[in-house]
Amino acid sequence: MPRFTFGSWVEDAVDWLQSNLTWIFDFIKAVLGGMYDGVNAVLGGGEPLLMAGIFAVLAFWLRGVVPAVLTFVGFALIDSLALWDEAMATLSLVVVAAVITIVIAVPMGIWAARNNRVSATLRPVLDVMQTMPAFVYLIPGVMFFGVGVTPGVIATIVFAMPPGVRMTELGIRQVDGELVEAAEAFGTTPKHTLTRVQLPLALPTIMAGINQVIMLALSMVVIGGMAGAGGLGEKVYAAITQLQVGLAAESGIAVVILAMYLDRMTGALNERVSPLGRRAAAKVAAGARRLKFTHYKPGTAVAMTGVVVLALVAGGLNIVGSGDSKATQADSGNVGQGQKINMGYIPWDEGIASTFLWKEILEQRGYETGITQLDAGPLYSGVARGDIDFQTDSWLPTTHKDYWDKYSDQLDDLGSWYGPTSLELTVPSYVKGIDSLEDLKGQGKKFDGKIIGIEASAGMMGTLNKKVLKEYGLEGEYEVVSSSTSSMLAELNASIKKKEPVVVTLWSPHWAYGAHDLKKLKDPKGAWGKGEEVHTVAHKGFAKKAPAVADWLKDFKLTEKQLTSLENEIQNAGQGKEQDGVRTWLKKNSGLIDKLAPVPGGAGGSQQGKDAGKTVNMGYFPWDEAIASTYLWQNVLEDRGYKTSVKQLDPGPLYTGLAQGQLDVQFDSWLPTTHKDYWDRYKENLVDLGSWYGPTSLELSVPSYVKGIDSLEDLKGQGKKFDGKIIGIESSAGMMGTLNKKVLKEYGLEGEYEVVSSSTSSMLAELNRSIKKKEPVVVTLWSPHWAYGKHDLKKLKDPKGAWGKGEQIHTVAKKDFAKDFPELTGWLKDFKLSEAQLASLEVEMQKGGAGKEKESARRWMDANPDVVAKMAPVGS
Repeated sequence: MPRFTFGSWVEDAVDWLQSNLTWIFDFIKAVLGGMYDGVNAVLGGGEPLLMAGIFAVLAFWLRGVVPAVLTFVGFALIDSLALWDEAMATLSLVVVAAVITIVIAVPMGIWAARNNRVSATLRPVLDVMQTMPAFVYLIPGVMFFGVGVTPGVIATIVFAMPPGVRMTELGIRQVDGELVEAAEAFGTTPKHTLTRVQLPLALPTIMAGINQVIMLALSMVVIGGMAGAGGLGEKVYAAITQLQVGLAAESGIAVVILAMYLDRMTGALNERVSPLGRRAAAKVAAGARRLKFTHYKPGTAVAMTGVVVLALVAGGLNIVGSGDSKATQADSGNVGQGQKINMGYIPWDEGIASTFLWKEILEQRGYETGITQLDAGPLYSGVARGDIDFQTDSWLPTTHKDYWDKYSDQLDDLGSWYGPTSLELTVPSYVKGIDSLEDLKGQGKKFDGKIIGIEASAGMMGTLNKKVLKEYGLEGEYEVVSSSTSSMLAELNASIKKKEPVVVTLWSPHWAYGAHDLKKLKDPKGAWGKGEEVHTVAHKGFAKKAPAVADWLKDFKLTEKQLTSLENEIQNAGQGKEQDGVRTWLKKNSGLIDKLAPVPGGAGGSQQGKDAGKTVNMGYFPWDEAIASTYLWQNVLEDRGYKTSVKQLDPGPLYTGLAQGQLDVQFDSWLPTTHKDYWDRYKENLVDLGSWYGPTSLELSVPSYVKGIDSLEDLKGQGKKFDGKIIGIESSAGMMGTLNKKVLKEYGLEGEYEVVSSSTSSMLAELNRSIKKKEPVVVTLWSPHWAYGKHDLKKLKDPKGAWGKGEQIHTVAKKDFAKDFPELTGWLKDFKLSEAQLASLEVEMQKGGAGKEKESARRWMDANPDVVAKMAPVGS
């Protein structure tokens, strides 16, 4: 019978959904992420012991004194294990998933109980939901929503839904039919029959279903951790993949404490909300003869008062703590200024080492970091979607070829930081007669017919199965056992202790070659291929998001000696203390952090200038290059110890202020044409410190979709097409005078076109509006300008040279500027920016938005430290 394949249909459906319904997935992700963040902010925001007190008060209210004491002890233990944040993250995930599940499941169960057709339809659906392996739900979850909380919540909801629906339906169907008939006989409406008869009597069964929903949700924490949901699941997953028995035990205890608390509390909640439950609890309390105080439960008002008081105290402490934290961060003056950078890694040693190294470096530079351990598939998917910013362990071109080919359009390769590497099969040195892959043939029994591999998703596993075994005739004789890196190393270690033969997959560099006496099996046929490079891979927009970090990563290199010593330091630090190992290593390699992540200005970035303390008054008019250069110099001068004042003015008042000495300097004099009138009028009271950019050009421009208009000559007779208007900028700008007095006259456009004076921003807004509507428009523009990068525009040729020659952008200062600021005068005379530098600076200013000009210029400086050092050299 031919094989029936529907997997390709599923993949096609997933591709279609990704292409056409992204907005729905983004909306769901935003809603679920917002819910999770809100709950986690409440649960994880307070002092741990105070929050443990709140949980204990709730246990006191629901179950009594002894459970309250045990609750406090249990949560205190979680805190002492340094797993509080992870436990609260897990509890937040469970709460969000359980609430959504209950809101859907209970009404659906009611509907099924009251409609047999609905019940019959739902039953097979619930069967599939409950029996389908939970891992399957993560695949579309990660593809549609990326790595993080959302796929974990979605998988949890689907997995936990069936018992909620089934138990609700069962509870209502089990209500005595005679009671329902009696209610209907007395004229009770169906609605009131449900709410006043069926639901109260079915409540114990419904609550049992809710209890199961919550417990199943908690059981999904490990699977959620595999999708990057964080919390205890990530800890357990890390322990499993890295074979960390201690971490597994600690994380498991924390999960057990949460499970017991949720189970007991949701079970006891029935006694508070159900009439039958309250009656049963009252009988138990009345029948108690000894230790009656242990059965005492406070009233709801008393318990809620205790919760509110503890919550207010916890919230107050949190506000104070966060205020101190912000103050500390503000004082640090670091490059990152709290920007969040998310990193992911596969649990391979070089991946762990390089990731935690960059975590430490970025935190020392003022960034906030997040780290997620994932398998290779979810990791590449997460980076491609932008959920993870970068990862440092891409083995290319072989091991991770499949992932790179699949996601390369959404990724940026920031370069190799280590290589060449090598892949190999390895045996202990005491295994005699096995020195080459050729020697393995016919020796399968010696190794129990097994080659111990790593993660099945690793590219080297594909190469081993598809090429190496075939090349050396080992197919059928050996089975490649997929496991994990940690499991492979554990098997290697166990075999060596017993002096048993074993063959494992390994690669160089790896710390195992230092820990054990091993032989790399020679590969005379070159089946493994050439040595690879270990690359850093980021999502497509990362260089714009964090240009300084992107540049650091592009220059990142480690030697074999550095990498192996770092890996050994992390191994020595032990489980869960990777960053401590990194810090120890960095202390032994002083100065390395400044090489890997240089701050603006290099080592002299914080040096004071000779005139530090003086105030420089700068002015600018709102042209993009003026804004960019002015705020750039404001940052540079403040780094050198100067004080600054910045004012925005129109050109006329600005030149007047300079001539009168009220302002010291401005950076946007377009000479000899645009600002000729101002220069001629005030030049006796000004000094030209030289050109820092040029040549420029003035022009009229149209969108590229405007056909037949390529030159100023083509505008003649086409006035109706443009409504007889040329959209200009400020009337005070020199180019507006040139346009009206010379360009229109030279090309015979007077009378046919009206030059509309507005502002630069209004002109750009009109250009943007026209492009959106595909309407013809002609505007005044100049080069360089960021609009040419944003839109597809044509500069209209000027065959008669009416605009004149290209200009230079000059720095112009007051008459006595050199006397007042001799050091700064030297810097400004040497100041130059290339077209690429100015364009990237302007783009950064545009991205930052109005009011964030200084911060935007700082980001650009972070990404261009050498330029800043050249602008204001000190100590020479």
